[in-house]
Amino acid sequence: MTKPSKNLERLRPLVAIGGVCTGILIILVLSRILPIGWADVLLDYSSHRYPLSVQSAMWIAFSVGLGEILLRQLSARRELQQLHHHILPEDPRTVLQADDLGEIYKKLRENPDLNLCFLPRLIDRCILQFRSSLSIDQSASLLNTSVEMFLHELELRYNMLRYLCWLIPTLGFIGTVVGIGSALAFAGKSSPNDTSLLSTVTGLLAVSFNGTFLALVLAAILVLLQNVTQAKEEHALNLASQYCLDNLINRLYVQQPVKAGAMGRAEAMV
Repeated sequence: MTKPSKNLERLRPLVAIGGVCTGILIILVLSRILPIGWADVLLDYSSHRYPLSVQSAMWIAFSVGLGEILLRQLSARRELQQLHHHILPEDPRTVLQADDLGEIYKKLRENPDLNLCFLPRLIDRCILQFRSSLSIDQSASLLNTSVEMFLHELELRYNMLRYLCWLIPTLGFIGTVVGIGSALAFAGKSSPNDTSLLSTVTGLLAVSFNGTFLALVLAAILVLLQNVTQAKEEHALNLASQYCLDNLINRLYVQQPVKAGAMGRAEAMV
């Protein structure tokens, strides 16, 4: 018996932990290789908040988001590979009746991705529906309903990624508010005659606004990757539904029983 494939959705906690570790590693590497000016922009390195700065939290959230993107890319790749398994007959002259589906269903049950990928799940549902009802219309209706349900399932898989795309710029704005508050607090405690007051306050404000800039850049990258990856998964679902429609639904044939009256007329004509 074929060994079942891994459910990628169960790997999400491990991917999240790996993303956190990757984010920490990125912070440590950047703090070592960047000059002090860039380190202040990307990490708030010179402040007392480092390494627990808002910028550090943004890098960790960004790394977790990249892990989610990687997981979704692997899922899309697995979905596209199902089209190369040739589960259904692809000869344009082939017609399928209820008795012909037994061998296809047996082959389908040996697929290790039966309960994980869209295409085998669609074929499984349509074959069971047709063998129980012998209705092509009901099988086609079930295919359409299943595709809509799978689209909703895809949307749910991106909930965490959408949250991270919202969280990163939010952290940037929080860092800006904290930075402005720190600058104002420093200005309130300093003497107006202090010649370094202006440069210190503007330096604090610059760091806070740089955090917002970094957050917007990271969020823009993550949103771009999310849209590209989601489009790839939706394209895989569309190809699966089209494959099922062309090679299963449109090939189904139900032999109509000959009525007694029509049989009698046919014998009389003979």
